[in-house]
Amino acid sequence: MAKLTQEEILAYLDEATILELNELVKAIEDKYGVSAAAPVAVAAAAPAEEAAPSTVTVVLKEVGASKVGVIKVVRGITGLGLVDAKKLVDGAPAEIKKDISVEEAEDIKKQLTDAGATVEFK
Repeated sequence: MAKLTQEEILAYLDEATILELNELVKAIEDKYGVSAAAPVAVAAAAPAEEAAPSTVTVVLKEVGASKVGVIKVVRGITGLGLVDAKKLVDGAPAEIKKDISVEEAEDIKKQLTDAGATVEFK
């Protein structure tokens, strides 16, 4: 039997159907005693607390001394009108922005804490 080149193997894989590829994988597993399944134990070994979240929710915990300043910042962040922003601030603790990047959340936190508010991420 002639030895196949890597290019010939890749060309076969490009043209094969899913059923043919599935049968090929099963044959390789049987012949060589290996498994094509991804090692799940490695991914599950890391605790969930160590993984940094990709998105967070910014929550206004307390308004602080400068309610007017916090309302102005909330209006700028959310695009809400004056009445809606005031209702949001008066209802603290309240979600300011949901499912945003950590970088954007840090920027929002800085703006709100500069205005005197207390902020947390969820």
